[in-house]
Amino acid sequence: MFSGTSGYIQICDRIGRLWSEMSREGLEVQVMALSEIAVGRSAVVASIELPHEVGDHLMHLGFLPEATIDVLRRAPAGDPTVYRVEGAEIALRRETACHIFVRQTDVPQRENV
Repeated sequence: MFSGTSGYIQICDRIGRLWSEMSREGLEVQVMALSEIAVGRSAVVASIELPHEVGDHLMHLGFLPEATIDVLRRAPAGDPTVYRVEGAEIALRRETACHIFVRQTDVPQRENV
């Protein structure tokens, strides 16, 4: 298991190698903000571009590179949105979710576990 800053660097290195391989194979990778993913869809974390303390907090909650995120529901006014990460349901405001970059998956969302 990865731990601390060196673990994060190892994860980022693995992701970089994976993306390089995908580029060589001609696969298109579309990255978008988590806030743009529709309810009922899933996505995989590509990067988090937030201040260090906020990014670290989200990483401790499960928002790690290559983690799958399910978009469960939005509040009636559209904000916040509830996401499932590693079995936990976490509500994020749009102003935070727009700084989490993901790749949308074609896999249907899993049922509540």
